[in-house]
Parts: sequence; structure tokens; C-alpha cells
Amino acid sequence: MLTIEPTGGILGATVRGADLSQPLSDADFAAILRALGEHGVLRFPGQTLTAPQLRDFSRRFGHIQGSVTGRFHHREAPEVGILSNIVENGEPIGIADAGQDWHTDMSYTATKGFLNVLYAVKVPVRDGRPLGDTVFANMHAAYEDLPAEVKTRLAGMTATHDFNKFWEKMRRRPGSPRAPLTPEQRAKRPPAVHPIFLTHPITGRPVLYCNPGYAERINELDEAESARMLEYLFAHQLQPKYQWTHRWTVGDVLVWDHIGTLHNAIPDYRPDEPRLMLRCQVMAETIFDPAFRRQWHLAA
Repeated sequence: MLTIEPTGGILGATVRGADLSQPLSDADFAAILRALGEHGVLRFPGQTLTAPQLRDFSRRFGHIQGSVTGRFHHREAPEVGILSNIVENGEPIGIADAGQDWHTDMSYTATKGFLNVLYAVKVPVRDGRPLGDTVFANMHAAYEDLPAEVKTRLAGMTATHDFNKFWEKMRRRPGSPRAPLTPEQRAKRPPAVHPIFLTHPITGRPVLYCNPGYAERINELDEAESARMLEYLFAHQLQPKYQWTHRWTVGDVLVWDHIGTLHNAIPDYRPDEPRLMLRCQVMAETIFDPAFRRQWHLAA
């Protein structure tokens, strides 16, 4: 029996009664989709998965995006990325600095991202406390609280999102192993343009879709006014009242909605405190398809 237990915070719920190593029933999948729209972040605790099983679960939601560099993916399932600070034989086994600032994945692509699926294999612990929390922010609530004059002014406007903005910000950090993107890699991730306000495909409600990691310009404003408005929107959406923090446990599978949330991975662990996560990044072609939403009786 599937049960969904809200955290009581502005985001998040725990889903019990689902073994993600096995195919979900249609009824359970539909319930999970609706819960994702309502709660933004879903935790499935106590899972034991192979990389192909994680891939198969994730693929139920849509197409999985691969790595731009072609590195750090699982040998048994190339769609599954590896996030880790572990070094073996002098070489990192995964991306060590993934997600370590506020953003939403794949806003830099024309099709947008739908969700992340992250499976905790190793979680660093110090003095009995798990490290490496992931913090989320609710973009349904951030939109709702915008002043009416801002909503009116920005209605119909678009922002350009660029993968290289976040990449370069991470690359400038002391000790970063990231090299500049090659022209070929930049060509694989060209800038994309999206409305600042989107209608969420599950809830049917508007969200603020303009994150500090990738959004670099409001196209309908001059450069100076765009910079001022982006600064305002970023400060607004990251107010503590919109935030909720997930503390990891080994065996957690976390599924979160990129359209309705932002996230930030907290790097408060040392290189000798191992962290290992397996990740699938699911694109949004399917969830924006009206036929798919009708099939699963979604609101939008």
C-alpha cells in the first residue's frame, strides 16, 4: 500500500510502500506524479537498487539526459551519472562538485528538465550527523508572493539560460578540477530561452522559472534593467521562507521537480568523508505532452 507523508514544511513528502527495484503499478505511478506536483520533492527511503533499476524507474517519467563531457557515468547503465568525491587509483570516480549553488537542472536546454532522481549509496557522517544536505526552494510559492506590479510587468517576458554561466562559476572556485568547456561541448549546450513565468504541467499553477544558476538575461529589458530585475528575482526566490532541507540517509531515492523548485547541494564534507550518489536527469518532453497528462489524469 503506497502512502505519502508530507514533511509539514513548504516542500517535501516521504513515499512508503514502493519498491523501486520493481516496476510501479499504473495507480502508484499516477499517485507519485500527483504527489510530485503537490510536494515538489519526494523521498523513497530504504531502497536497494542497481544502476539499471534506477535507470528503469527514472525512464518511466521521460527521456534521460546524458553527460556533456561523456565522463562519470555507470558502466552498466550509461544514462546513470555518478556524483562522488571518491578517488580511486588517482582518478575521481564521479563529479565531485555537482549542484553546489542555487539552480534548476536543464533550464539551459530548449526542452527543459522535468526531474532529478538521486540515489544515496554513501553518505558522509561526522559526529553522528549526516553531511551533504540538499536544500530546495518552492517556486510555486515564490511566484504567488511576487507583487502584482512585478507579475504584470514580467508577464510574457523571457529569460536566456546558459549552461556555461554555472560551469564557469564552479570552475572559478579554488581547487576546481573543471576545465573550460570546449567549443564542441558549448555546441552541445547552447543557450535556451524560456518564459519567466511557466504554467506547471502537473498543478496547472504558475511558477517562477528564472534561476540564479543559469538565467543570465531578461530579453525584453535593456541590459541594466535586466540585471536589476534578475537580482531582485534571485533574492526574492531564495528567501528562507521558501526553503526546505533534505538530510540524506543511505538508501534514500530523492525525486524532485525541476519546474517547481530550485536546489543547492551543500558541500560541508571533506575529501576523506566519502559521498556517492547515482543520478538520472529526466527531460520534460513527456510531462508537457497533453496526451501524457490526460493519461495520468493530471490537473494541467
